[in-house]
Amino acid sequence: MATMLGLFLLLVAGGRVAARPESRVVNGEDAEPYSWPWQISLRYEHNGTFHHTCGGSLIAANWVMTAAHCISSSRTYEVVLGEYDLSVEEGSEQHIPVPSTGIFVHPKWRSYCVACGNDIALLKLQHPAVLSTEVQVGQLPPAGTILPNGYPCYLSGWGRLSTGGPLAERLQDVLLPVVSREQCTRSDWWGSFSIRNTMICAGGDDKSGCNGDSGGPLNCQAADGRWEVHGIASFVSALGCNALKKPTVFTRVSAFEDWIAGIVSQN
Repeated sequence: MATMLGLFLLLVAGGRVAARPESRVVNGEDAEPYSWPWQISLRYEHNGTFHHTCGGSLIAANWVMTAAHCISSSRTYEVVLGEYDLSVEEGSEQHIPVPSTGIFVHPKWRSYCVACGNDIALLKLQHPAVLSTEVQVGQLPPAGTILPNGYPCYLSGWGRLSTGGPLAERLQDVLLPVVSREQCTRSDWWGSFSIRNTMICAGGDDKSGCNGDSGGPLNCQAADGRWEVHGIASFVSALGCNALKKPTVFTRVSAFEDWIAGIVSQN
């Protein structure tokens, strides 16, 4: 698979989609430390050092959910949990390798067609995480859940702070209200070609995701107060991370819960 270092940017023209990597939290703010304790930093090894490439969510003590486009078969990965500031070791971090046999990319994912969907991967950690105040398991929504237009959710990640700008050192979060599929598929928005019913649109204009946020969670609070991971950051527009009428697009987790359950139970 092609190596991707952030969210895909899409430009839709004449029915064709050109994709290139670029994504981050734009116009967000420093998150309260460890307020998203299922947030992970996915890192790849280069010349003996691991580098942040994507976000993800701890969904069981030894399983992480991220975006398929974050994964390359030629790379070695580790997951860092309990992370807040990438620039310093704060003592809460857990660095856990991801063996090559523990990488499961959705079988219908196609790296040349991000708009075709299925941008989801599961990583089985070499050993389970130690749960703590800083490291907790994220909850998934009920299968088939579709949130209404305007529902308040938060994207968290260490992506770029502006289009082409620097990566964040401290974890960022930003309020991204859900944009209904009816709205998001309008011809002057993303259009029906790019948005499948297995996706969620959220935010847009001045607030969005960007490079380095890919794979990270769209966190939404349920009626009973529990936080659930409803989305996996997937792509933004080639016009810029926070282009008008081009909200950030996420893989809708509730559309893949049978696949998630099958992979976990069989491995």
